[in-house]
Amino acid sequence: MTRPALYLPAEWQTQSAVVIAWPHAGTDWAERLAEVESTYLALVRAIVRFEAVCICVPDDAVQAHASAMLGELATSPQLRFVQCPYDDTWLRDSGPITLLGDDGPVLLDFRFTGWGGKYQASRDDRLIAELIARGVFAAHRHQPIDFALEGGAIESDGRGSILSTWHCLHERHPTRSRDDITATLCRSLHAERVLWLEHGYLQGDDTDAHIDTLARFAPNDAIVYQACDDASDVHFSELTAMAEELARLRTPGGTPYRLFALPWPRPIHDGERRLAASYANYLIVNAAVLVPAYGDPADAEAARIIASAHPGREVVQVPCRPLIWQNGSLHCITMQIPEGVLA
Repeated sequence: MTRPALYLPAEWQTQSAVVIAWPHAGTDWAERLAEVESTYLALVRAIVRFEAVCICVPDDAVQAHASAMLGELATSPQLRFVQCPYDDTWLRDSGPITLLGDDGPVLLDFRFTGWGGKYQASRDDRLIAELIARGVFAAHRHQPIDFALEGGAIESDGRGSILSTWHCLHERHPTRSRDDITATLCRSLHAERVLWLEHGYLQGDDTDAHIDTLARFAPNDAIVYQACDDASDVHFSELTAMAEELARLRTPGGTPYRLFALPWPRPIHDGERRLAASYANYLIVNAAVLVPAYGDPADAEAARIIASAHPGREVVQVPCRPLIWQNGSLHCITMQIPEGVLA
């Protein structure tokens, strides 16, 4: 297949690095900082086995603290700190969405509005420009786009197809039509089509149904999705309807996608609040897939299924139970940078 002059790569294409932002007392993690730092430590240890990791920190003190936690890893050539201001640590949604092309990469800088104005996000909205100013990226084009879009809201197969949920994008742009939003996504992401899901949600998710908690493109015309096999669970009807929608989708070649259903973890609560534990929120890196683990009996089966959908990659489980307290998981706190983009 001949690639277009610009395209949005699939996550399984070769990467330069993963960018994360270290949690600290000035973020929403303050109440449970030690718990979430343990997840970040495990995450960095996993990533550096396969590729570089760039860690955003707000100042010298947080950098020194993170370095002390990381120990010998802090001096690894695979690790780089960059100091810049940020509101919180959800880099999937505030980091760059990178197009690749014949004339070099393009860093797309969509507006980040704190998931539709739910939270303060002015510093996160400036994050991409801050990283560029600090020399994090190699030669590039920086393209600000006056359209609210988070990286967690879209999936790309690297061949011109985008997968998303209509509820999320409609919530961000309630006055715009589906045709208008579709055209905007195709134009800005250089895509050929958008596959919209009408169903699928998780209690405890405040993103208005980000696709990366529900369904993910995988190589060889596959989709991995979060299923629910408990008919008594409040999610059963919606996730069953989503699975039926996925079964009706067709590849660019006109054939059904190969579908991989992930097991349903037992409910996790924080007081009266149910938390959104999704196995679909995994991260693909070079030669591996990092998979959320929640201390649930289904963890091992989820890892096995994700491994079968991504053949030839090592599967590494990362403890993510602390993350769902703030309504996200592993994929949400990371942003991969394609090969040749990091300075």
